[in-house]
Order: sequence, then C-alpha cells, then structure tokens
Amino acid sequence: MSRSGHLLIACPDQPGIVARVTGALFSCGANITESAQHSTDPTGGLFFMRVAFHMPALQIEALTTSLNELAAVWQMQVRLSWPDRPKRAAIFLSRESHCLLELLWQHQTGEIGAQIPIVISNHADHGETVRRMGYAFTHVPVSKDRKQDAEQQQLALLQDVDFIVLARYMQILSPYFIAAFGKPIINIHHSFLPAFVGARPYERAYERGVKIIGATAHYVTADLDAGPIIEQDIARVAHSNSVTDLKAIGRQIERSVLARAVRWHIEDRVIVHDNRTIVF
Repeated sequence: MSRSGHLLIACPDQPGIVARVTGALFSCGANITESAQHSTDPTGGLFFMRVAFHMPALQIEALTTSLNELAAVWQMQVRLSWPDRPKRAAIFLSRESHCLLELLWQHQTGEIGAQIPIVISNHADHGETVRRMGYAFTHVPVSKDRKQDAEQQQLALLQDVDFIVLARYMQILSPYFIAAFGKPIINIHHSFLPAFVGARPYERAYERGVKIIGATAHYVTADLDAGPIIEQDIARVAHSNSVTDLKAIGRQIERSVLARAVRWHIEDRVIVHDNRTIVF
C-alpha cells in the first residue's frame, strides 16, 4: 500500500541539502513526483524546498525518523503532510457571497480538495443557499457589545477545523480569536495591498483616481491586513468607471485570487518566512 506525501523544508542554505533530502526519500522507497526549491542567497542565505512523492506506507515511520535526524543536523524546519487526509476548512462570510460560491463550486468540481464541514456567517442571508448546496451553515450574530461571546461561539464550532477562509467576512477578528484558534486563517482583501488597507478600499481607490485595482489573499495576523501575502491580481480601470463598476470588476478578481490561495494552501505550496511567503 502506498501513500502520497508533501514535504516542506526551510533551513540555512549550504551544499548537499537536496542530496540529503532526496537520499532520505530514496532510502525509504519514495518516488519523487515534483520538486522545487528556492535560495535567498547561495552563500549564507536561507533555503526552501517542496517535494511531492509517493512511498510505501510501511516506510512512513522510517522516513519520519530520517527527517528528524536531518533536521537536527542541518537546522531544518520540516513539515510533512499526507494529501489522502484532506484538510478541513471553515468558511466565514458576511453579506457578499461571490467568494463563498466560487469556493463551494470549485469544491464540488474537485478543484479544491479539502473538506468543508461548516460555513459561518454573521448574517443569515445565505443560509438557505448554502444548505441547498449540501453544506452546514451556522448563523452567529456579531454585535459590538457581544463580540467576545460571538467569537467564543465560533471557536466552539471549529474544534476539528484545520484552517479558516474569510470569504469577505466583514468583521475584524480579535487578537484573542486568532491566538485561540492557533491555525492558519486566509483572508481576501478587496485591494492590492499594501494600498488601501482597511475599510472602503474601492471608494478610496475611486477618490484617488487609480488606474489599477486588485485583490490580495493573505494569512491573517493581529496586524490588520498586514499578514503574509499568498496571491494577488489586478485589473486596469478608467476614469469613466464608477465605484459600482470598480466593485463589480473587483468581485471577479477577489473570487479567483482567494480560490487560488486556498488551493495552494491545501496543496502545501506555501512556506511563510518573516511575514513573506514562498509559493511553489
């Protein structure tokens, strides 16, 4: 019986890393199907690597031991994951549904290979649509004076979730929530960050007369819209475009950018280092 695996590595760059890692995989009967690496500087920089492979299931313990030994000697950060155990994602949204519907559509077509056990919203607007598509939906109202209670209720619903996707969830998550969840949270911001951080970016872009608008998918940190960027895209706009036009154009960008970021996260293609990402 064989299993597919993903291996992510980060360590100080030095000669021999690729040989040692691939040698450890080979010694355990693994067949490498994809490999990519990046060095910030071949002399004294940092080295990042992603390997996809197939291997005999009976050799997993031996591979884990070999990688732990390499990590101790080569100062490696090692992450090993198994795609046959799908990640479980919770989706948060507010009133706008375009990003949610794109994710659910790609999930149903097999393009997003995760499980989606729950959709949570601070508005009840899309509950019937989500349930009709076959997904669990929970309405958790959020008010200024009861926000902590709402976050406690949300956390109780996330016990078996591996990551959260904020699909235009228009509430700022508290530092408490981010720390208590303790796992990745992916957000879509309707602006080409670092421009127009925070609220009303399309209105502010219109007032500034920009010729390009965009969207940014990033990991959430306690600093608003300042987490490591996973993916971005843009579209050209003209002086004749109204705020309504910018929002319509932006929705198309947002849905595709967020879906790509979620797929890359699921496929273990993202390494975070110093508030930046390496995306293989």
